[in-house]
Amino acid sequence: MSVVMNQAQVKQQASLSVMKSAMSTAEQDGEALIEMLESSNAQQTPHPNLGKQIDLKA
Repeated sequence: MSVVMNQAQVKQQASLSVMKSAMSTAEQDGEALIEMLESSNAQQTPHPNLGKQIDLKA
């Protein structure tokens, strides 16, 4: 009985370890994405005439 309980505990610890690793990776990826988006927006200036007119054909 104790062997089964120990195996279950090891399995649970391994699952938590993998989940923590995945969460850490996702957090780092999210931070990198935010940084990339912020840097790309800072470099681009909007074109003064872009989006002011729409060409329509009927």
